[in-house]
Amino acid sequence: MYQLKVKSWIIISAFIALTMVGCKTNAGGKGAGKANSEADAAQVVTSVFSADSAYVFTEKQVSFGPRVPGSQAQTECASWLTKKLRSYGADVVVQEAMVKVFDGKEVPMKNIIARYQPGKSNRILLMAHWDSRPFADQDPDPSKRNTPISGANDGASGAAVLLEIARGLQSQPTPLGIDIILFDVEDYGAPSDRDVSGKPEYWCLGSQYWAKNPHIQGYFARFGILLDMVGAPNAEFTMEEVSRNYAQSVLDKVWKAGNKLGYGKYFSYQKTNPLIDDHLFINQIIGIPSIDIIQNDVTTESSFGSFWHTQADNMSNISRETLSAAGKTVISVIYSEK
Repeated sequence: MYQLKVKSWIIISAFIALTMVGCKTNAGGKGAGKANSEADAAQVVTSVFSADSAYVFTEKQVSFGPRVPGSQAQTECASWLTKKLRSYGADVVVQEAMVKVFDGKEVPMKNIIARYQPGKSNRILLMAHWDSRPFADQDPDPSKRNTPISGANDGASGAAVLLEIARGLQSQPTPLGIDIILFDVEDYGAPSDRDVSGKPEYWCLGSQYWAKNPHIQGYFARFGILLDMVGAPNAEFTMEEVSRNYAQSVLDKVWKAGNKLGYGKYFSYQKTNPLIDDHLFINQIIGIPSIDIIQNDVTTESSFGSFWHTQADNMSNISRETLSAAGKTVISVIYSEK
Protein backbone atom coordinates (compact mmCIF):
# COMPACT_ATOMS: atom_id res chain seq x y z
CA MET A 1 0.00 0.00 0.00
CA TYR A 2 1.31 3.44 -0.94
CA GLN A 3 1.38 5.63 2.18
CA LEU A 4 2.00 9.33 1.82
CA LYS A 5 3.36 10.91 4.97
CA VAL A 6 6.27 13.26 5.35
CA LYS A 7 8.78 11.70 7.66
CA SER A 8 7.10 8.29 7.32
CA TRP A 9 9.01 5.21 6.23
CA ILE A 10 8.36 5.61 2.51
CA ILE A 11 10.30 4.38 -0.48
CA ILE A 12 12.16 7.34 -1.96
CA SER A 13 15.28 5.50 -3.09
CA ALA A 14 14.48 6.19 -6.75
CA PHE A 15 14.02 9.88 -5.98
CA ILE A 16 17.40 9.96 -4.23
CA ALA A 17 19.10 8.14 -7.10
CA LEU A 18 17.78 10.65 -9.61
CA THR A 19 18.81 13.73 -7.66
CA MET A 20 21.85 12.66 -5.68
CA VAL A 21 24.97 14.33 -7.01
CA GLY A 22 28.34 13.57 -5.47
CA CYS A 23 27.71 11.84 -2.16
CA LYS A 24 30.22 13.33 0.27
CA THR A 25 30.77 10.86 3.06
CA ASN A 26 34.23 11.91 4.19
CA ALA A 27 32.92 14.77 6.30
CA GLY A 28 34.38 14.00 9.65
CA GLY A 29 37.76 15.67 9.29
CA LYS A 30 40.85 14.39 11.04
CA GLY A 31 39.45 13.34 14.36
CA ALA A 32 42.49 11.50 15.72
CA GLY A 33 44.45 12.95 18.59
CA LYS A 34 42.03 15.43 20.13
CA ALA A 35 43.71 18.11 22.20
CA ASN A 36 43.05 17.77 25.91
CA SER A 37 41.66 21.30 26.05
CA GLU A 38 39.05 20.45 23.42
CA ALA A 39 38.04 17.26 25.19
CA ASP A 40 37.78 19.20 28.43
CA ALA A 41 35.66 21.87 26.76
CA ALA A 42 33.23 19.24 25.46
CA GLN A 43 33.04 17.72 28.93
CA VAL A 44 32.37 21.06 30.57
CA VAL A 45 29.64 22.15 28.17
CA THR A 46 28.04 18.69 28.18
CA SER A 47 27.84 18.88 31.95
CA VAL A 48 26.12 22.27 31.86
CA PHE A 49 23.53 21.24 29.26
CA SER A 50 20.33 21.59 31.25
CA ALA A 51 17.51 19.21 30.45
CA ASP A 52 15.21 21.46 32.49
CA SER A 53 16.19 24.43 30.35
CA ALA A 54 15.59 22.51 27.10
CA TYR A 55 12.22 21.43 28.44
CA VAL A 56 11.27 25.04 29.27
CA PHE A 57 12.37 26.16 25.80
CA THR A 58 10.07 23.53 24.30
CA GLU A 59 7.22 24.62 26.55
CA LYS A 60 7.76 28.30 25.70
CA GLN A 61 7.43 27.66 21.96
CA VAL A 62 4.25 25.67 22.51
CA SER A 63 2.83 28.48 24.66
CA PHE A 64 2.59 30.77 21.62
CA GLY A 65 0.07 28.38 20.08
CA PRO A 66 0.44 26.44 16.82
CA ARG A 67 3.35 28.03 14.93
CA VAL A 68 1.67 27.96 11.55
CA PRO A 69 3.02 30.25 8.81
CA GLY A 70 0.96 33.42 8.61
CA SER A 71 -0.27 33.22 12.21
CA GLN A 72 0.36 35.55 15.13
CA ALA A 73 2.06 32.64 16.88
CA GLN A 74 4.60 32.46 14.03
CA THR A 75 5.42 36.16 14.39
CA GLU A 76 5.68 36.08 18.18
CA CYS A 77 7.67 32.85 18.41
CA ALA A 78 10.09 33.95 15.68
CA SER A 79 10.72 37.16 17.60
CA TRP A 80 11.33 35.25 20.83
CA LEU A 81 13.69 32.73 19.19
CA THR A 82 15.64 35.54 17.54
CA LYS A 83 16.01 37.52 20.76
CA LYS A 84 16.99 34.40 22.69
CA LEU A 85 19.75 33.49 20.27
CA ARG A 86 21.07 37.05 20.27
CA SER A 87 21.07 37.04 24.06
CA TYR A 88 23.37 34.00 23.81
CA GLY A 89 25.91 35.95 21.78
CA ALA A 90 24.97 34.80 18.29
CA ASP A 91 25.07 36.89 15.15
CA VAL A 92 21.47 36.35 14.00
CA VAL A 93 19.88 36.83 10.59
CA VAL A 94 16.19 36.21 9.88
CA GLN A 95 15.68 35.11 6.28
CA GLU A 96 12.16 36.05 5.18
CA ALA A 97 10.31 35.20 1.97
CA MET A 98 6.95 34.06 0.64
CA VAL A 99 6.88 30.39 -0.33
CA LYS A 100 4.22 28.43 -2.19
CA VAL A 101 2.65 25.46 -0.39
CA PHE A 102 0.96 22.37 -1.85
CA ASP A 103 -2.35 24.06 -2.74
CA GLY A 104 -0.74 27.03 -4.50
CA LYS A 105 -1.16 29.45 -1.60
CA GLU A 106 1.81 31.60 -0.62
CA VAL A 107 2.73 31.81 3.06
CA PRO A 108 5.39 33.79 4.93
CA MET A 109 8.60 31.96 5.85
CA LYS A 110 11.04 32.96 8.57
CA ASN A 111 14.31 31.00 8.69
CA ILE A 112 16.29 31.98 11.79
CA ILE A 113 20.06 31.74 11.29
CA ALA A 114 22.46 32.11 14.24
CA ARG A 115 26.23 32.27 13.66
CA TYR A 116 28.97 31.67 16.19
CA GLN A 117 32.52 32.75 15.35
CA PRO A 118 31.45 33.88 11.86
CA GLY A 119 35.03 34.65 10.88
CA LYS A 120 36.03 30.97 10.90
CA SER A 121 35.94 29.27 7.50
CA ASN A 122 35.63 25.72 8.88
CA ARG A 123 32.07 25.35 10.11
CA ILE A 124 29.47 22.89 11.43
CA LEU A 125 25.78 23.28 10.63
CA LEU A 126 23.14 22.42 13.25
CA MET A 127 19.50 22.41 12.14
CA ALA A 128 15.92 21.95 13.32
CA HIS A 129 12.52 23.17 12.21
CA TRP A 130 10.42 25.34 14.50
CA ASP A 131 7.04 25.52 12.73
CA SER A 132 4.13 23.23 13.56
CA ARG A 133 1.75 21.41 11.25
CA PRO A 134 -1.37 23.33 10.11
CA PHE A 135 -3.60 20.26 10.38
CA ALA A 136 -3.77 17.18 12.58
CA ASP A 137 -4.38 14.87 9.64
CA GLN A 138 -3.37 11.75 11.62
CA ASP A 139 -5.66 12.43 14.58
CA PRO A 140 -7.97 9.51 15.46
CA ASP A 141 -10.82 12.04 15.83
CA PRO A 142 -11.91 13.16 12.33
CA SER A 143 -13.34 16.38 13.76
CA LYS A 144 -9.82 17.50 14.75
CA ARG A 145 -8.00 16.74 11.51
CA ASN A 146 -8.30 20.24 10.05
CA THR A 147 -6.99 21.96 13.17
CA PRO A 148 -3.32 22.96 13.70
CA ILE A 149 -1.18 21.10 16.21
CA SER A 150 1.03 22.27 19.06
CA GLY A 151 4.05 20.43 17.67
CA ALA A 152 5.82 19.99 20.99
CA ASN A 153 7.87 17.06 19.74
CA ASP A 154 7.56 17.64 16.00
CA GLY A 155 9.31 20.98 15.77
CA ALA A 156 9.72 22.56 19.19
CA SER A 157 11.92 19.84 20.70
CA GLY A 158 14.71 20.15 18.14
CA ALA A 159 14.72 23.93 18.29
CA ALA A 160 14.79 23.79 22.08
CA VAL A 161 17.85 21.52 22.15
CA LEU A 162 19.67 23.89 19.79
CA LEU A 163 18.79 26.87 21.98
CA GLU A 164 20.29 25.12 24.97
CA ILE A 165 23.41 24.27 22.95
CA ALA A 166 23.61 27.96 21.97
CA ARG A 167 23.61 28.91 25.63
CA GLY A 168 26.82 26.91 26.09
CA LEU A 169 28.41 28.26 22.93
CA GLN A 170 28.25 31.75 24.36
CA SER A 171 30.68 30.96 27.17
CA GLN A 172 32.74 28.17 25.62
CA PRO A 173 33.57 28.55 21.89
CA THR A 174 34.08 25.46 19.77
CA PRO A 175 37.24 24.82 17.69
CA LEU A 176 35.15 25.29 14.51
CA GLY A 177 32.54 27.91 13.71
CA ILE A 178 28.94 26.89 14.37
CA ASP A 179 25.82 27.85 12.43
CA ILE A 180 22.40 27.09 13.87
CA ILE A 181 19.47 27.28 11.46
CA LEU A 182 15.87 26.99 12.60
CA PHE A 183 13.91 26.26 9.43
CA ASP A 184 10.34 27.39 8.90
CA VAL A 185 7.52 25.85 6.77
CA GLU A 186 8.88 22.33 7.13
CA ASP A 187 5.56 20.73 7.99
CA TYR A 188 3.13 22.29 5.49
CA GLY A 189 2.90 19.32 3.14
CA ALA A 190 -0.52 18.22 1.95
CA PRO A 191 -2.78 16.22 4.29
CA SER A 192 -2.44 12.47 3.94
CA ASP A 193 -5.74 12.15 2.07
CA ARG A 194 -4.57 14.40 -0.79
CA ASP A 195 -3.16 12.81 -3.94
CA VAL A 196 -0.33 15.35 -4.03
CA SER A 197 0.98 14.61 -0.55
CA GLY A 198 3.75 12.30 -1.69
CA LYS A 199 5.62 14.94 -3.68
CA PRO A 200 8.87 15.62 -1.80
CA GLU A 201 9.02 19.26 -2.92
CA TYR A 202 5.86 20.13 -0.96
CA TRP A 203 7.70 19.55 2.31
CA CYS A 204 10.64 21.32 3.96
CA LEU A 205 10.10 24.59 2.13
CA GLY A 206 12.30 26.60 4.50
CA SER A 207 15.32 24.35 4.03
CA GLN A 208 14.78 24.19 0.28
CA TYR A 209 14.69 27.98 0.12
CA TRP A 210 17.82 28.39 2.24
CA ALA A 211 19.76 25.75 0.30
CA LYS A 212 19.07 27.70 -2.90
CA ASN A 213 19.62 31.07 -1.21
CA PRO A 214 22.17 30.63 1.61
CA HIS A 215 22.72 33.55 3.96
CA ILE A 216 26.31 33.82 2.70
CA GLN A 217 27.24 33.35 -0.94
CA GLY A 218 29.26 30.18 -1.38
CA TYR A 219 28.41 28.95 2.12
CA PHE A 220 29.61 25.49 3.06
CA ALA A 221 29.99 23.47 6.25
CA ARG A 222 32.04 20.41 7.07
CA PHE A 223 28.81 18.58 7.89
CA GLY A 224 25.29 19.13 9.13
CA ILE A 225 23.22 17.59 11.92
CA LEU A 226 19.43 17.86 11.85
CA LEU A 227 17.40 17.32 15.03
CA ASP A 228 13.74 16.48 14.49
CA MET A 229 11.36 14.93 17.01
CA VAL A 230 13.99 14.49 19.73
CA GLY A 231 11.79 14.87 22.80
CA ALA A 232 9.55 11.81 23.14
CA PRO A 233 9.99 9.52 26.15
CA ASN A 234 12.31 6.59 25.37
CA ALA A 235 12.70 7.70 21.75
CA GLU A 236 14.86 5.56 19.51
CA PHE A 237 17.03 7.28 16.90
CA THR A 238 17.92 4.91 14.08
CA MET A 239 20.38 5.11 11.18
CA GLU A 240 18.06 6.41 8.46
CA GLU A 241 18.85 5.73 4.80
CA VAL A 242 19.26 9.28 3.45
CA SER A 243 21.77 9.93 6.23
CA ARG A 244 23.60 6.71 5.37
CA ASN A 245 23.70 7.46 1.66
CA TYR A 246 25.02 11.00 1.95
CA ALA A 247 26.96 11.14 5.22
CA GLN A 248 27.80 7.73 6.64
CA SER A 249 30.95 8.95 8.36
CA VAL A 250 29.00 11.73 10.11
CA LEU A 251 26.33 9.25 11.17
CA ASP A 252 29.00 6.93 12.57
CA LYS A 253 30.63 9.82 14.45
CA VAL A 254 27.40 10.96 16.08
CA TRP A 255 26.15 7.49 17.00
CA LYS A 256 29.56 6.59 18.44
CA ALA A 257 29.45 9.72 20.60
CA GLY A 258 25.93 8.97 21.82
CA ASN A 259 26.80 5.42 22.77
CA LYS A 260 30.03 6.51 24.45
CA LEU A 261 28.04 8.91 26.63
CA GLY A 262 25.78 6.07 27.74
CA TYR A 263 22.83 6.86 25.46
CA GLY A 264 22.86 3.56 23.60
CA LYS A 265 19.16 3.00 24.22
CA TYR A 266 18.48 6.17 22.22
CA PHE A 267 21.12 5.87 19.48
CA SER A 268 20.33 2.53 17.86
CA TYR A 269 22.46 1.06 15.08
CA GLN A 270 19.36 -0.29 13.36
CA LYS A 271 19.17 0.73 9.69
CA THR A 272 15.82 2.17 8.62
CA ASN A 273 14.18 3.47 5.44
CA PRO A 274 14.75 6.93 3.91
CA LEU A 275 12.86 10.01 5.01
CA ILE A 276 11.78 13.23 3.38
CA ASP A 277 13.12 15.71 5.91
CA ASP A 278 15.20 18.90 5.85
CA HIS A 279 18.49 17.01 5.60
CA LEU A 280 17.44 15.52 2.24
CA PHE A 281 17.39 18.93 0.56
CA ILE A 282 20.51 20.17 2.34
CA ASN A 283 22.34 17.16 0.93
CA GLN A 284 20.87 17.41 -2.56
CA ILE A 285 20.76 21.15 -3.21
CA ILE A 286 23.72 22.69 -1.39
CA GLY A 287 25.77 19.51 -0.99
CA ILE A 288 26.52 19.66 2.72
CA PRO A 289 26.74 16.05 4.01
CA SER A 290 24.00 15.95 6.63
CA ILE A 291 22.29 13.45 8.89
CA ASP A 292 18.98 13.30 10.71
CA ILE A 293 18.59 12.52 14.42
CA ILE A 294 14.91 11.58 14.41
CA GLN A 295 12.62 9.23 16.32
CA ASN A 296 11.65 5.85 14.91
CA ASP A 297 8.88 3.98 16.72
CA VAL A 298 8.43 0.39 15.52
CA THR A 299 5.18 0.04 17.47
CA THR A 300 3.21 2.45 15.26
CA GLU A 301 2.16 2.45 11.62
CA SER A 302 3.72 5.87 11.07
CA SER A 303 6.97 4.94 12.87
CA PHE A 304 6.83 8.29 14.71
CA GLY A 305 4.73 7.66 17.78
CA SER A 306 0.96 7.50 18.21
CA PHE A 307 0.79 11.28 18.75
CA TRP A 308 2.55 12.24 15.49
CA HIS A 309 0.55 14.84 13.52
CA THR A 310 -2.26 14.69 16.08
CA GLN A 311 -3.53 17.01 18.79
CA ALA A 312 -1.68 14.81 21.29
CA ASP A 313 1.71 16.17 20.19
CA ASN A 314 1.91 18.31 23.31
CA MET A 315 4.08 18.68 26.40
CA SER A 316 2.78 15.42 27.88
CA ASN A 317 4.97 13.65 25.32
CA ILE A 318 8.20 15.50 26.08
CA SER A 319 10.96 13.88 28.14
CA ARG A 320 13.84 15.78 29.73
CA GLU A 321 16.04 12.70 29.46
CA THR A 322 15.52 12.38 25.71
CA LEU A 323 16.23 16.08 25.15
CA SER A 324 19.41 15.68 27.16
CA ALA A 325 20.53 12.59 25.24
CA ALA A 326 20.21 14.41 21.93
CA GLY A 327 21.76 17.64 23.16
CA LYS A 328 24.74 16.19 24.99
CA THR A 329 25.55 13.91 22.07
CA VAL A 330 25.64 16.82 19.61
CA ILE A 331 27.74 18.85 22.03
CA SER A 332 30.27 16.04 22.33
CA VAL A 333 30.60 15.94 18.54
CA ILE A 334 30.97 19.65 17.86
CA TYR A 335 33.64 20.14 20.53
CA SER A 336 35.63 17.17 19.25
CA GLU A 337 36.06 18.55 15.73
CA LYS A 338 39.18 20.53 14.93
